[in-house]
Amino acid sequence: MSVTLLSIDLAKNIFQLHGVDERGRPVLSRRISRTKLLQAVLDIPCCRIVMEACGGAHYWARRFAAMGHHVQIIAPRFVKPFVKSQKNDRNDAEAITEAASRPTMRYVAINSVEQQDIQSMHRIRSLLMRDRIAQINQIRGLLAEYGVVIAQTPLKVRQQLPAILDDLDNELTALTRSMMRDMYERLALLDTQIARYDDLIRQAHKSSTLSQRLEKIRGVGPMIATAVIAAAGSATEFANGRQFAAWLGLTPRQHSSGGRQRLFGITKRGNGYLRMLLVHGARSVVQQAAKHSDKLSRWILEVQARRGTNVAVVALANKIARTIWVLLARGREYEPPV
Repeated sequence: MSVTLLSIDLAKNIFQLHGVDERGRPVLSRRISRTKLLQAVLDIPCCRIVMEACGGAHYWARRFAAMGHHVQIIAPRFVKPFVKSQKNDRNDAEAITEAASRPTMRYVAINSVEQQDIQSMHRIRSLLMRDRIAQINQIRGLLAEYGVVIAQTPLKVRQQLPAILDDLDNELTALTRSMMRDMYERLALLDTQIARYDDLIRQAHKSSTLSQRLEKIRGVGPMIATAVIAAAGSATEFANGRQFAAWLGLTPRQHSSGGRQRLFGITKRGNGYLRMLLVHGARSVVQQAAKHSDKLSRWILEVQARRGTNVAVVALANKIARTIWVLLARGREYEPPV
């Protein structure tokens, strides 16, 4: 059995293997359990292994690469057009093989364990941030039913809620005050947990030379720098900065035909969390542009006057993403515009 390309449809317990030879003819089609997958791949001579990007894909990619195989990961949206007939595990594995046989196919970079650690920090912190916002909104909503109104800012909730609970002139009952104290304690706990993950992200930033190199870009701090390192690594999977910006969904969506170019808003594809961080970082730079007279600030003010603030923010986020690619892929140091 001469398998040159092996596609694996990943799952929790049962995996589907589909292998072809150098001519593309199927020579292997097998269902296998999770406990026997490593041994089955180990018995196959070193070949090219392709999987879809899904839960556990990076783990299996590292394990198979350690065996000497050449491992690649494809985004699911690039595999879907090659699924024949109805969807099942066997057809999915065959579709992965068909997609991987295309010479122009693009692949996902395999994350290391360190990258996944940083990515886990960001995802847990993002979850805690959403929980805190939900907690604050629930506190404000419940108090409004008793005629107590607090401003929308989280700082106002932290400052005014203890005084509201101690005020005996409002309509809050003893039971409501007890429940509000529980919610206030949970809010304080969320603040402590978020601060802890902020410290972990700063420590990861200080221990990474790549992350510190990215911090020199205006609008990029430890949060953005570590998130980029965790998601893109060295960014060598992208041919240029525009591909990297397109991967983040910061390029215009187009629907062109017959030589007529039709461009719309940004595509918003790819990593939404990283795109959100870049846009927030760019917005802070745009807000301070009027206080500076350097080349970048003048460019921001020109775009802002011509197209508006939001377009200037997204355009700057696109520019920051391209600059990040140059520093990562080419190993260059940041040179601020004169």
